Amino acid sequence: MKFDHIGVVAATLAQGRAVLRDTLEIVAWSEEFADPVNHIYCQFGRDASGVCYELVAPLGDQSPVGKALKTRTNTLHHVAYLTSDLAAESERLLQAGCIAVTRPAPAIAFGGALIQFFFTGLGMVVELIEAPDHSHAYLAAPI
Repeated sequence: MKFDHIGVVAATLAQGRAVLRDTLEIVAWSEEFADPVNHIYCQFGRDASGVCYELVAPLGDQSPVGKALKTRTNTLHHVAYLTSDLAAESERLLQAGCIAVTRPAPAIAFGGALIQFFFTGLGMVVELIEAPDHSHAYLAAPI
């Protein structure tokens, strides 16, 4: 697995951009993605040290991040890793005691590559992305 991003929940992408820009000094943003399959809007931002953050905002009532916003818990939502074999990594996480909280689903922000989320024994969420060579494209001008 290769680290990709830290997922952060926000009410809207604009609100999340403002907070991350001011607090974590995000220097570059990707385009915005609307993902009706996963019921989210998302956007990636990179800080000056190169750490990538994904802003995740709800898209509709079925959004998996709605509860986090309502309760103001788990807003630091997940840590994501790229993998070349989602099935093998999924099995490894299951054998390590993790619980699959979603089924594999295509993600628009990753060109349709499959993603899947797991809950670990420490209470954190891990996202696997079957796109080993993925690289986020950041816009030339800041938003």
